[in-house]
Amino acid sequence: MFKTIWFLNRLMYRHSGVSKQRIVVRLWSGAPEGAVAPPADCSLTAEQAIRLWAQHFTLHGISEPVHSSQYIISHVLGEKTLECVQRKRLRDTLTDRERERVWELCSKRLTRMPVQYVIEEWDFRDLTLKMKPPVFIPRPETEELVSLVLEDLRLIRGESHTTDLRCLEVGCGSGAISLSLLHSIPQLRVFALDQSQTAVCLTTENANRLGLRDRLDVHHLDVIKDADAILSRCDPVDFLVSNPPYLLSQDMETLQIEILRFEDHNALDGGLDGLSVIRPILALSSKLLTQRGRVYLEVAPCHPPVIQQLIEEMRLGLLYLETRCDLTNRPRFCILQKKGEDD
Repeated sequence: MFKTIWFLNRLMYRHSGVSKQRIVVRLWSGAPEGAVAPPADCSLTAEQAIRLWAQHFTLHGISEPVHSSQYIISHVLGEKTLECVQRKRLRDTLTDRERERVWELCSKRLTRMPVQYVIEEWDFRDLTLKMKPPVFIPRPETEELVSLVLEDLRLIRGESHTTDLRCLEVGCGSGAISLSLLHSIPQLRVFALDQSQTAVCLTTENANRLGLRDRLDVHHLDVIKDADAILSRCDPVDFLVSNPPYLLSQDMETLQIEILRFEDHNALDGGLDGLSVIRPILALSSKLLTQRGRVYLEVAPCHPPVIQQLIEEMRLGLLYLETRCDLTNRPRFCILQKKGEDD
């Protein structure tokens, strides 16, 4: 049994001319929220499906309705973006299987599931990573963090990177940061950890898919609870990088439904002041960094001056080097360094 939710009159373009056809989008009465049945016995091109679903997403208040429809249908057609799909392919009638797959994935988007989880993959810099809820979805700002780290390392060590490097990443999530760094620096080895076993498994899966597993050690460890275990398992590192949970708890309720409903809150909520994970990261870095080793953090815009004061109060033997802004000119990245003998 189906319960009709809405009817949408669409112009169906055909080679013999133009005819009107009523497309019925139905919801399975016994199915999960948002599960929509494909129209029966209906010829539909990819272009028409994109327009139909963009309107349906708009009607239901889905954010970025056009982009959502384009990404999902491009994925069904075997491409990453609409620009990659051949023009003729967009005008071809979808096969029954393609139409069913479009309806299946778009129905998931109706539940507010992020597109990255719907299509189960996303590009991060020059890598394609598998995505899986509730593992945190990497944002564009984190791509900027990786670029900052690579640029800084080149300035410090030169272009050749002839000596081996060791890195610790706290909160690896999908593996985006660690795997991007490993992909760019052949001499690098990374010790990555996350408090979520699901995240550890996803990072491992992505590393295997990308052929980078041999230089990556991934561990299910919590930087707050497992400091001693981390110190015993991790050798000294040349730098530490992290995109930790830094949102203030009071700001969590302002997040989009997509985030609140599907992403791991532990990867977002940084406590009352947003520093509940950053504090133990700083304490850990003072013990694991080699002399003049560096810390690279992605933080909230309010945090850089607070972190600068914090390392002075904690007396960890760290120097606050500088704050970097993101592309929107917000102060988002902190660079710290372990003091040398002459500092």
